[in-house]
Amino acid sequence: MKNDLSALSNFAPNRRQLLGLGLVAVGAAALNVVPGFELLASAQAAVPPAAQKIADHFSSVKSMSGEFVQFGPKGEQTGGKFFLERPGKIRFNYDGSSNFKVISDGKSVVILNKKMNTSDLYPLSKTPLKLLLDDRIDLSGDRVKSVKEEDDLTTIKLSDKSVFGNAMITMMFDPKTYDLRQWTITDAQGKDTTVMIFNTKEGVSFAPDTFAIDYTANRELNTKTR
Repeated sequence: MKNDLSALSNFAPNRRQLLGLGLVAVGAAALNVVPGFELLASAQAAVPPAAQKIADHFSSVKSMSGEFVQFGPKGEQTGGKFFLERPGKIRFNYDGSSNFKVISDGKSVVILNKKMNTSDLYPLSKTPLKLLLDDRIDLSGDRVKSVKEEDDLTTIKLSDKSVFGNAMITMMFDPKTYDLRQWTITDAQGKDTTVMIFNTKEGVSFAPDTFAIDYTANRELNTKTR
């Protein structure tokens, strides 16, 4: 299923997994049975002030770098370094011999696997990354599906059909500092992939080519492999 753009949500270094996942379909009934979650009943429901403050704070972080650990649906674990710059730019450099990378330049997202000699390109606007990388995280309308406020964690679950169908992204923040701790994407089979970030630095500067995508190389590679 090479055209399944929801696969980008998992950032998995396994190209077959990346390209083979479906979109999640979660209804109100399913959310109601999740312990501790308060379902926002309608598009007009008020967004909890704590959630909006957290979203505004994260939106104000214009650049960030750090390390990440990713946990796949079967417990598989990978990690590496990430670099983020608003609007729309992010880069994940995975550890390991595959030299696997995921890069967004603000318009497109490319999945690079040097070991497998593959380069797959997708529009950023059709991936869950868009919600994380917008200039402002928009909680208006019916995007907010649930909010869970605890002493040590605030969890916000979002979806936007216009961006990536029925896919869900769950973001978890420190309620005191408003810092993003992790996010989870759920696929059509209810399987989660979680990315945790740590050792982060804000307000960092990057080399001009950090988020560059070589569209010519991508086109040539995919022409040869057809």
